[in-house]
Amino acid sequence: MKVCILTLGCKVNQSESAVIEGNLKKSGCSSVKLSENPDYCVINSCTVTAKSDYQSRQLLRRAVRSGAKVIVTGCYSQVMTDDIRKIDGIFDIVDSANKLSIINIITDNISGITLNHSNRARPYLKVQDGCNFSCSYCIVPRARGRSRSLEVSEIIKQARLFEELGYNEIVLTGIHLGSYGYDLTPKVNLSFLIKSLLLQTKIHRLRLSSIEVNEVDGEITDLLREERACKHIHIPLQSGDDTILRLMNRMYTSKRYACVLEKVIDKVPDIAIGTDLMVGFPGEGEKEFLNTKNFVDSLPISYIHIFPYSARPGTLACEMRMHNSPRVKKERLNVMRSINTRKRRTYISSQVNKTLDVIIEEWCEDGRWVGTSSNYVKVEAPSKGHCRGDHVYVRVSGVVEDVLKGDVVQKL
Repeated sequence: MKVCILTLGCKVNQSESAVIEGNLKKSGCSSVKLSENPDYCVINSCTVTAKSDYQSRQLLRRAVRSGAKVIVTGCYSQVMTDDIRKIDGIFDIVDSANKLSIINIITDNISGITLNHSNRARPYLKVQDGCNFSCSYCIVPRARGRSRSLEVSEIIKQARLFEELGYNEIVLTGIHLGSYGYDLTPKVNLSFLIKSLLLQTKIHRLRLSSIEVNEVDGEITDLLREERACKHIHIPLQSGDDTILRLMNRMYTSKRYACVLEKVIDKVPDIAIGTDLMVGFPGEGEKEFLNTKNFVDSLPISYIHIFPYSARPGTLACEMRMHNSPRVKKERLNVMRSINTRKRRTYISSQVNKTLDVIIEEWCEDGRWVGTSSNYVKVEAPSKGHCRGDHVYVRVSGVVEDVLKGDVVQKL
């Protein structure tokens, strides 16, 4: 049986697709490209923006033309189920909460589904799904439902299995990672989970995918100082203007955000801090955008993921007045991209002459490899008999096009 799995969107989607693919391979299926005439094509879709909707529809049309039996799941199919049912050639639509049932739709040769599969050198471990927040622009809670957490014992089990397979880093991921454990009995939190993983596994590196600013407390900050905790945290901002933050229903102020980052930097000085930023939100005029621009410029951040506001039908923001034109959104996007380029290059350049710990991820044509450091920078070095996934230390000697160059050294 030949199966093609196509994935759009977030790290949670990627984690779920990896589990589906791994279990299908375990049952004897082969993973192929869409051009290789698959028997089945699984599309794990996304609906976070209008662009992701468009990409989902494109993949659907391509998959149907391939002649494969097309199975659709993910957030786009969750909110646009009726539209997808109108497309000729769709074999099945699977609810997002039941994605793993796709394995049994395709094959009945499964003795037990396991979650420790990944094609990545740094695998994602999904520990939480859903979101209880109500950001005015976001459709994801409607597609994913309320927050649900995996039991700590199950996460420890999966982490140990990744460890046994030779992985040296796992990335904890969830739709709203910072809400981890609040729904469990007894109630726990993300800090408790991190401590449990550090105590009960020997995995070399543990990374958080994304966490909201109000959830970065003193406990989380202290844990980032642990040797095995990656020196990297991603804290979404969305806007640097307090009026827009209120309209977004983000539940914090720019002052609160800056204060949290200051505390993190104070305790973990060389940490990489990334953020998400939305431009062109309804009501964002020149004044509000300038506030955001100046605020972001002042922050000690390492990189920015920037998105133009995209109206999602069924959200509060979609019904708001004073929507910005595509031209205005594009102009503001370009302004913030320039700031991102400068911030990213400043941080990367600051790593020259330092020794970084790196997970090897892929090979270059000239015999060198590229990997990711604990503080989330791409690093390249000559191969010395290393393997993909190895954990090595690199003395950085220079930087070329946002990639650090260096040589492998012994741990200090």
